[in-house]
Amino acid sequence: MLERLSQITSHTRASTAPVADHPLDPLSAAEIKAAAAIVKAAYPDKNLTFNVISLADPRKSEFLAWSAAPEKTSVPAREVDIVALEAGVSGVWEGLLDLTAGKVLSFELVTGVQPILTIDDLSKVERVIRSVPSVIEQCVISGISADEMDKVYCDPWTIGYDERFGTERRLQQAIMYYRSDEDDSQYSHPLDFCPIFDTETLEVIAIDIPNVRRPVSKAKHANFHAKAVEELGGYRTDVKPIIVQQPEGVSFKVSGREIEWQNFKLHVGFNYREGIVLNNITYNDHGEVRPLFYRISLAEMVVPYGCPDHPHQRKHAFDLGEYGGGYMTNSLALGCDCKGVIHYMDAAFPDRNGEPITVKNAICIHEEDDGVLFKHSDFRDNYATSVLARGVKLIISQIFTAANYEYMVYWIFHMDGTIQLEIKLTGILNTYAINDGEETGGFGTRVYPGVIAHNHQHLFSLRINPMIDGVENSIQMVDAAVSAAPVGSKENFYGNAFFPKATVFKTVNDAITDYEGATSRSWDMINPKKIHPYSGKPASYKLVSHETPLLLPKEGSLVWKRAGFARHTVHVTPYVDRQFYPAGKYVPQTSGEPSRGLPEWIGDGTGNIENTDVVLWHTFGLTHFPAPEDFPIMPAEPMSLLLRPRNFFLQNPALDVPPSYIMTTSGAKKLGESVVVESLTDKVSRLAFGETSAEKLAESSCCSK
Repeated sequence: MLERLSQITSHTRASTAPVADHPLDPLSAAEIKAAAAIVKAAYPDKNLTFNVISLADPRKSEFLAWSAAPEKTSVPAREVDIVALEAGVSGVWEGLLDLTAGKVLSFELVTGVQPILTIDDLSKVERVIRSVPSVIEQCVISGISADEMDKVYCDPWTIGYDERFGTERRLQQAIMYYRSDEDDSQYSHPLDFCPIFDTETLEVIAIDIPNVRRPVSKAKHANFHAKAVEELGGYRTDVKPIIVQQPEGVSFKVSGREIEWQNFKLHVGFNYREGIVLNNITYNDHGEVRPLFYRISLAEMVVPYGCPDHPHQRKHAFDLGEYGGGYMTNSLALGCDCKGVIHYMDAAFPDRNGEPITVKNAICIHEEDDGVLFKHSDFRDNYATSVLARGVKLIISQIFTAANYEYMVYWIFHMDGTIQLEIKLTGILNTYAINDGEETGGFGTRVYPGVIAHNHQHLFSLRINPMIDGVENSIQMVDAAVSAAPVGSKENFYGNAFFPKATVFKTVNDAITDYEGATSRSWDMINPKKIHPYSGKPASYKLVSHETPLLLPKEGSLVWKRAGFARHTVHVTPYVDRQFYPAGKYVPQTSGEPSRGLPEWIGDGTGNIENTDVVLWHTFGLTHFPAPEDFPIMPAEPMSLLLRPRNFFLQNPALDVPPSYIMTTSGAKKLGESVVVESLTDKVSRLAFGETSAEKLAESSCCSK
């Protein structure tokens, strides 16, 4: 049970922060500074450092009222979430400010929890442990001399949970490595011991040492920098540049943080934890602005590792809840992370003193070619009758680095009304030392001499608050079902009948479901009151997601208890304002007893989720059995899911996209029977077959005529 000690104040301070352009805009640098000043002025006797200063989302009813009639309705107050630490005090101070009024609404001491680890927290560990005698001793035992401590590195991880230490001290575990040179990749020389570090006192309080010692590898470092590539034979010389140009500019319009593109309109938010947040997504359907989704975000993720040996059971990082997808975000670079004509958005976060830190180019917004949108040719006139339209897609992206891994997050909007989430994983495998001849036990793969990479999963939680033609929605599960009528019966004489079986969830318990590949299972977010005039089915957006591995740690395991959201593919709960984090608000060092977040919100499972405001929680991801090809740096591995309109539009909503080529039957007849239909292939691609002259390059293709 959390102990809460409240201090509520009416202290008011005139806000010096500028007025935000939009109620959903993230806090600006000036607003962060103003919020910190309000707290410091209200509690001058407390020695506080700041962990979180972030926008508290407006209450949905207030935002929708303002959005519907901004000229008649007050703008929702700018409220701010505060998480602060006080020197010498266990727990966190949790505050809520009204920045508009310059007023502290509440300030509570929450004990028995630990806050998110910031970059500042992580950066302390390596500096300190290099001078700790017990760590130096273990390095010497591992084969590193005491005067080489500048070559010892560590990846600081939250400790997860360790029953020896509980929750009172704010702890990290140091995953240890060695570099013979500062440019080396440390992951090819892992060390076999693990210090436990107190983040606040800057002490090493314990060191976990294995029963079987594994000296540091003598193998040459496996590197991926230029010198290492040259030693392997050098870079390829047959890669020709691809130039992306948009001579007439982009097709999207940005106003503040609102984007309009191809009938879509949405607001792009960003916070320390979820990273990109998409809000108030609508579609202009021939003059009718139809709401699609109120809020979509990546809400949590867990990375459980599969080695049962101590202390590897602690390796199950909640990268969003323990570190923050926003706090770890990269500044993106043109021509590298994004290519084309780019619009960037910055992000602002507080340092421990409440001073703003700006991450330039945290979000990249650009367009890319999307391949064939639709095509059909008629064989009756030797394919002269043909139509082909190529699509363009809008991509809103960020990349964040969680110690060894990079996560590339792409929110993709398509011309046919589809919304896609693609995540690519790259970076470097988490590695551990292994002796020559030592068995892996099947729990990992030897990827380099003296190096094992353990099996693991990446499981993400997608939070979707649908608003399909309005707030009152339902969720239905759709399975491909075979007719029950036997072969030879009147209803199914030839035995080939099958159909989509839709099951509408009525309660929270009904919705606890898993993916079933044999039935091509999907889930529809529907408006039961909006029926399509042709199909007779409700307007919906379908969640199509096939990369949905089950959580492999067993029921009752530490990971299972802590990551309750990952036990099933889909959960649905009634909407509650500011209920965002399915593993709980405070994730570091939780024991899972009780399981926080989504298991708490499910309750007894009887809550109504039919024809009401609902949230769909979707677990997806991948199970990774490492291979040498993933080392020393991993080629990006993608996973993807779709939100597709079904029975939403009257017909194909992309019919009005200008075609790359179109020829009707009557048009083909006018050209005569002797017409030779030229390939629709862009002639530049013929360079692959040897035509290299400038004259050939200059020729026009039929698609451009």
